This record gives sequence, structure tokens and C-alpha cells, in this order.
Amino acid sequence: MGVENPPPKNNRNGLFADAAAPAPVILGLQPSALVDHVARVDWSLLSRIPGEAGGSFPVAFDELKSILTEVNAHNVASPDNSSPLKTIAGGSVANTIRGLSAGFGITCGIIGACGNDDQGSLFVDNMSSYKIDLSRLRLKNGHTGQCVCLVDELGNRTMRPCLSSAVKVQANDLTSADLRGSKWLVVRYAIFNIEVIQAAIKIAKQEGVRVSLDLASFEMVRKFRSQLLQLLESGSIDLCLANEDEAAELVSGEENADAGSALEFLSKHCQWAVVTLGSKGCIAKHGKEVVRIPAIGEAKAVDATGAGDLFASGFLYGLVKGLSLEECCKIGSCSGGSVIRSLGGEVTPDNWQWMYKQLQTKGLPIPESNNFYQS
Repeated sequence: MGVENPPPKNNRNGLFADAAAPAPVILGLQPSALVDHVARVDWSLLSRIPGEAGGSFPVAFDELKSILTEVNAHNVASPDNSSPLKTIAGGSVANTIRGLSAGFGITCGIIGACGNDDQGSLFVDNMSSYKIDLSRLRLKNGHTGQCVCLVDELGNRTMRPCLSSAVKVQANDLTSADLRGSKWLVVRYAIFNIEVIQAAIKIAKQEGVRVSLDLASFEMVRKFRSQLLQLLESGSIDLCLANEDEAAELVSGEENADAGSALEFLSKHCQWAVVTLGSKGCIAKHGKEVVRIPAIGEAKAVDATGAGDLFASGFLYGLVKGLSLEECCKIGSCSGGSVIRSLGGEVTPDNWQWMYKQLQTKGLPIPESNNFYQS
């Protein structure tokens, strides 16, 4: 990939380093910074792009440009969507740690790389505005990753990431200092990042940092199931989160394969296992305890982008605060419900307010440190 730029003065390996700053409580590993282009489109466009609707399928840069060109013709107008595209810092891990910082007041940082281009500047500006620690984000010569997020009339999202030419942090870039002092490392399964994921997890375990793994997409689980099983069976994953489609792929071919059997499988290898069920809520297991929580909130999904990522924000917040498994699930359900009320994986201030009211109504603890709570 790109050659790393000379770092700023007193900056060990990333952007805006502060040697006196304590380690973030939660670190997210996103090897390539990513910018999301989010748009509502009609089904006719979804039928003509590569891959199945509803999932995440990598595309080449020319394909990404072609999709973006067509978005204007297939954009679905709405009162809160005057522009064809909403462009923000994206990626599952970035969504999760941004939610933890913005809505829950947990100190977070990101490990990865961004390009010295306009997309990289946008990523840095957006994450900085939420006080994300960027001292572990390397600046490299080259392109920043991009993803088109297409949202249909029912609020379902189809993602087409373009990472083939994006700069990324490599396994040999990582050091123990990247993770020392933090409590959790958040990672997302991706076969093209498997080496850096494995390296980060190895360092995390050496430093006493717990690891949370998101299963990414049903396509990723389907195509690279054996490598995923090796990762789970290593015993290094403390928390694993899967949606219903990913869970189905994980146990495909087994008798009585369903979300429950996937939960049982995950719980054999992880301390905490969670399967989110969309409008049906979630199921989770820790030790011998199993809970099933209904979805919270009656709002119709405007855009499902980031629902699982923000569920993870709430669930991790609960774990950091030592809450019960049921409380972790309920807070996760509230935070996941907050992001689907508007376009993109970034929760608006109004929707954080909605979440806090849900927490209050259900007798759940409201974060003491956050940017948006009003009593």
C-alpha cells in the first residue's frame, strides 16, 4: 500500500498523539478508514448492481463510481433528504466507537490508516468531532476506502465497499503500545484483513484486553466460514455479535440450524454471545444465563444502516459498567433503535434524546457522561 508520511512532531505513529492522554477504554480496529456514501434508492437500481441485495459485497473502484453516478437517477426523495447523498465517516467499527463516545461518554480510539486525500480528511474531521482518539490512526499516501450504502423503501441497506486500493494498517505496523491500558478491542471479521486482525488479537490478549468480534455480513461468513471457525475456536474472542442472517450461515448444514443453535455454538467459544433478530429483538448468552429481549421502540426503520453497530455500542457500554446481561441487551436494543430513525450510521442529537427517554422509561441507567442528554 502507500508509504507512510513523516509523522508530526511528538507523534509516535498516528494523528494528534498526546503522550499524556490515558489509553481509551475501548479501541476499534478498522484497518482502512472508510467513508460512507448513503442514499435512498428504488429497487430497480438494486437489481442491477453486483451481489445480492441486503448484504455487503466488495466492488472495484470503477464499479463504485458507476453506482454513485446512477444514484441521482434512483434517489428516493424525502423531507429530510434534500441531497442525493449523505457522506460521513463510516465502517462498522467506526460506527460503534463513535456511538460509544457520543451517546455513552466512553473514551474511544481507532487503530487503522487513512489516505492523504479528501476522503481521509473527511473521516478525520468527522471522528475528531466526536472526540475519538486518533493517535493510532496512521496517515499514508494513497486513497481512503469508500462504501456506497443503498437504502430501499423498506429501510433495508445494501452495501458495496471499495477497499481494494485503500491504504490500510498492516500487521507489522501494530505494537503493544497501541493496545496497552485499554479494556476492549472491537474488530469486524473480514478475510482480507485477517492477518492484521490476528496480530491485533494476539497483542490484545498479551495486554489483557478483551476482544469483541462482529461477524460482518452473511456473505463473509458463507464464503470464509472455515477461517472464521478457526478464529472462534482459538478462544481469543470474548464477545461475539451476529445478526440473524450471519448466525444462519454460521450453522448452515447443521440439524435444526437457527438463531438459537448459533447462539449455543458461539457460547462454547466466547464468554458473551449475542444474536440480534431485527424487529424481534435479540437473544444472548453468558455462562449458563440466556436472555431474550424484544425490540425497543415502535418507529419504522428509515435506514437499517448501523443498527447492529449501535447495538454493539450499547451492549459494550453495559459490559464496561458491569451491568447484567439483560440490561446490556436492553441498552443495546435502545441504541440500535436510535440509529435506524434517520439516514446513515451516525445517530443524530434528536435520536440520542429518543434513546435516553427509552432508557429512562424502562428504568435503565442513563449515561452520566454524554454529549446530548437533557434531563
